[in-house]
Amino acid sequence: MSAKPSILKRIFSTLWKVINTTRKVILNLFFFGFIALLFVILAADESPRVEEGSALVLDLSGSVVEQKRQVDPIEAAMKSGKGGQSDGEILLADLLNAIDNAASDKRISAIVLDIGHLRWTGISKLQSIGDALTRFKASGKPIIAMGNWYGQNQYFLASFADTIYLNPQGSVEIEGLSRYRQYFKSALDKLKIKAHVFRVGTFKSAVEPFMRDDMSEAAKSANLELMQDIWSSFETRVSENRGIKQDDLMLSAERYLAELNKANGRSSEMAINLGWVDKLASAEQFRLDMVERLGEAREGHSFKQISFYDYQSVIQQFPPVLMHDAIGIVVAKGNILNGHQAAGQIGGESTSALLRKARFDDKVKAVVLRVDSPGGSAFASEQIRQEVLALKAANKPVVVSMGTYAASGGYWISASADYIFATPTTLTGSIGIFGLVTTFEDSLAKLGIHTDGVSTSGWTAFSTTQGISDELKEIIQRHIERGYQDFISLVSEERGMKLEEVDKIAQGRVWSGKRALELGLVDELGDLQQAVTKAAELAKLEKFDTKLIEQELSPQEQFIQEMFAQASTYLPKSLSQSSVVEQLLGQVSSVAEEFKAFDDPNGLYLYCDSCNY
Repeated sequence: MSAKPSILKRIFSTLWKVINTTRKVILNLFFFGFIALLFVILAADESPRVEEGSALVLDLSGSVVEQKRQVDPIEAAMKSGKGGQSDGEILLADLLNAIDNAASDKRISAIVLDIGHLRWTGISKLQSIGDALTRFKASGKPIIAMGNWYGQNQYFLASFADTIYLNPQGSVEIEGLSRYRQYFKSALDKLKIKAHVFRVGTFKSAVEPFMRDDMSEAAKSANLELMQDIWSSFETRVSENRGIKQDDLMLSAERYLAELNKANGRSSEMAINLGWVDKLASAEQFRLDMVERLGEAREGHSFKQISFYDYQSVIQQFPPVLMHDAIGIVVAKGNILNGHQAAGQIGGESTSALLRKARFDDKVKAVVLRVDSPGGSAFASEQIRQEVLALKAANKPVVVSMGTYAASGGYWISASADYIFATPTTLTGSIGIFGLVTTFEDSLAKLGIHTDGVSTSGWTAFSTTQGISDELKEIIQRHIERGYQDFISLVSEERGMKLEEVDKIAQGRVWSGKRALELGLVDELGDLQQAVTKAAELAKLEKFDTKLIEQELSPQEQFIQEMFAQASTYLPKSLSQSSVVEQLLGQVSSVAEEFKAFDDPNGLYLYCDSCNY
């Protein structure tokens, strides 16, 4: 008798679960359907239009990058409002495409540079943008820059404009390049922390902060020569763009004070006197000037314009169907880490998979590897280089195009290519290797904490709390020396140089692209487009398409990304603001995560710490 109610209970329980699940599914379908419909309606009502005679406003906030980091879509939606955000990323290819498209777009009459919130961007990327702006000017259309203040990077881009406006209360800050860092030797001694450093290379200065309280003379000499190379390119380009003498660009403290006195202490007047800018204007005066020059917009009270982000959506096209054989482009941007990494970082396995994908794609006849990396794991770097060799063995030429930097591990993955392009200001070389182990046995002993035990081996294994034996130190140093020998042997073989010649220019030293060409580390100075042309030439292709080889999102991931990208456009702008404290904590967290991710199985790193000018 008792079994019957139990069976009935199970039947009703199962029935309720089915009904409840069905109810949830139906409700969710209605809910998400409503959200999707709402987005479609909003998008239809708010779809951007380009008025005849509009200016393309390049409102660039954030950093310009070769490849965007993969971010959580919900987080991205909450942080972004219409336009850019100061900690966001702008894809270089999108920016160049928008400028080149605007040059032939009859609806676009000018470009307005709004670059006050542009964050650190390597000078090689700035030069690529400048080249695109020069092509735009060749169409006969003007470029106008407006800023409340111009830092060095912002001013470099502004110098390509026909007219530079500056707020009367603003300034132009040109201060050259510098390299300062903190050194911890005394602090580590006081804390009784032992930093065991293993390195080969006079100029491999990444570990100096743990060994010294100041910068070594070798590091000072190499850093100064490198910065002078890069600064020379900066000064030459800006002075040519503005038609001013280089002596009037980088002022000594004495000359700066004299010019400031002439301008009655007003930085903006000084900028006018020196020819750095053309006109002083408040935001209102600039608006009136642009309305007079370009006409008033149909809505609002500003001049005819379309933002970079809206213009992108206007000109965005579906991926082209390949009609011809293709040159594959693989972007290797970020630190070189092990395993699978999301877009925006280089993974030994994930980047290798992209190169492998290009190798097995019958349409792809050659590959351009775009490298923008200071290096990282030695093991992951070699994994990637092996895939470069496999491409060459499959009779698919590989051309490397170096971006802001391709140093240390970034040079390792480049060295075996058939041809290497760099820009004059690319940071490359840094052919050296190091290892670093910190132990805390003395710090713990001071607190009364000791480590003891037994081992089956004849020598003590490594432990951060126990220290490191002399035998193990010797073994690690031997691995480092072997790694360095492998590095210079690789460069010697691939670049057709004597081992002694490579050793002389290696030692961990970083070179500019211009010097790297003279030293034989690269084949030619040029940008990505020239690298694509060279790859087609090596593959003997007369007609070809280009194909970006990238990590693919699943249909579900793609839907979520696109849905939240649309949603972010309509979120209140206040959601994208963050406090100074939050930004600072974010930077600290970013640095901590970067070093935490270095997980080479052998503890060997090909990393350029000088690649941040």
